[in-house]
Amino acid sequence: MAEQNAVPVEASQSLPERPKDDASAAEDGKKGPSKNELKKLAKEKAKAEKAAKIKAEEEARKKEADANDVSKADYGELPMLGSQPYTAPETKVERVSLAQLADKYSTTEPDENADIVFRAEVENARNQSAKLAFLVFRQGLSTIQAVVAASDTLSRQMVKFSGSIPSESVVLVTANVKKPFEPVKSTTIQNLEVHVKKLFIVAKADAQLPMQVADAERPIPAEGQEEQQADDGKPIVTLNTRLNNRVIDLRGKHNHAIFRIKDGITLLFQEFLRSKGFMGANTPRLLGAPSEGGASVFEVSYFATKAFLAQSPQLYKQMLIAARFERVMEVGPIFRAENSNTARHLTEFTGLDMEMAFEEDYHEVVTMLEELMLFIFNGLRERYKKESDLVRSIYQVEDFKLPEAGKVPRLHFKEGIQMLRDDGVEIGDFDDLSTPDEKRLGALVLKKYGSDFYVLDQFPLAIRPFYTMPSAETQAAYDPKNPNAGYSNSYDFFMRGQEIMSGAQRIHDAAFLEKRMREHVTPVDSKSDGLRDYVNAFRYGCPPHAGGGIGLERIVMLWLGLPNVRLASLFPRDPSRLLP
Repeated sequence: MAEQNAVPVEASQSLPERPKDDASAAEDGKKGPSKNELKKLAKEKAKAEKAAKIKAEEEARKKEADANDVSKADYGELPMLGSQPYTAPETKVERVSLAQLADKYSTTEPDENADIVFRAEVENARNQSAKLAFLVFRQGLSTIQAVVAASDTLSRQMVKFSGSIPSESVVLVTANVKKPFEPVKSTTIQNLEVHVKKLFIVAKADAQLPMQVADAERPIPAEGQEEQQADDGKPIVTLNTRLNNRVIDLRGKHNHAIFRIKDGITLLFQEFLRSKGFMGANTPRLLGAPSEGGASVFEVSYFATKAFLAQSPQLYKQMLIAARFERVMEVGPIFRAENSNTARHLTEFTGLDMEMAFEEDYHEVVTMLEELMLFIFNGLRERYKKESDLVRSIYQVEDFKLPEAGKVPRLHFKEGIQMLRDDGVEIGDFDDLSTPDEKRLGALVLKKYGSDFYVLDQFPLAIRPFYTMPSAETQAAYDPKNPNAGYSNSYDFFMRGQEIMSGAQRIHDAAFLEKRMREHVTPVDSKSDGLRDYVNAFRYGCPPHAGGGIGLERIVMLWLGLPNVRLASLFPRDPSRLLP
């Protein structure tokens, strides 16, 4: 019976297994970490614990060091000025400038208690060691070396902080003035250095600047060349890059020198003319209609109509002469809508203008202008020698050669043409001078007369504006079939072979002025909105007068030998630049 009831092995293996519950199935599918994985996890945990312990120890040490930092009240980053109420100190600490410091100790040595307080920019900072840092502070054109040395009263933490201040940061410094062991050749103040006692950041600069100030203090690449490297491997940054980052670029010491000179020229211009009885004037820059032909004017919206930016104050200067202001001058912006992308043209520049009545001959005005320019040049030599030498040292330019007073080379236009012809230039009697012709003539004048400054007189009538007085000889030989033939009572002034001023005797008779307006190479309508009031001003009696307009940026460029006039404009405007 037993054998009958037994189940065959094969049959039992084929029977279906009893289903397991979900928990049992999950337990069977779960696998624990391997021994290697467990070891790796243990190592990572130990590593993290060790790092946390080291960090905690470092923080503890730092906390202890900070607590024991003898200089903790003498350095750091100040809160933004204006973010907290201001309380005036009981004792006002007088701050000094580096220039004053240099003057004070130019002939004497500082004493042991010569402590000073000043604000400056950090030109560079470096840690020499854990106990010593060197910085260079800058104010305008002045730089001085600073020493931060660890001692019983100055901590290593302060040394480390000082050497890590980003360049161009503004700092407030308390220091002791010392005489260095040997002159510091890398700074402008070489016979002094300051030993820092307190150092606070007033305004921190970004660690990464779009360009370095030191790069801005190098010559720009030659025209047409891309960014390149100097012989020392340092970059020579293109003019375009500099102008795109103009605020940093302008921090260069040579740029401060350029614009001090520019301001000085304006000062000298006004100083001389005021001494000769000239009055300052301010004429409109918004015009209701183009006044001098209209070809090179900017049109702007003006309420429900349109207006134009003035090309010059020329017509208004003459109207002031007619109004009995017989000697007027003006310093103001000039706008020229000329698509000239040269190294000497801008669409907005500063004009130095003058106009004066004369007694007998327009050369009275030419002489006045020559004396004016010599006064400016000699003033720059005497008052701005330091700035001029600094800029010329970068561009390797020779000093500007001046004639003696009363001996300014004054050439008739045809004499200048003959000098060019004698030098092999093919040019017509009445052709206007191209830029290469001007430069070539300037070189010939320099060689013959030893002067970088000269005057070209009696320009051809056909190439001057409609209000220019024809010369007496031209009027005597007047031909109605060729009314623009001959010469005129007009003149240009040149520096280093480039024109800086254009001027002339103006027509002061209304009837003759209308005649010349009709006959001019490019005739204009004397009854147009832009010219009607101007012409009428001469119907009421106007004395003979002459004057000129000087380009301020041109003088700066040519006095210093700059390769591009844009370097003489704070934020230049040309056909492709309206920003920044």
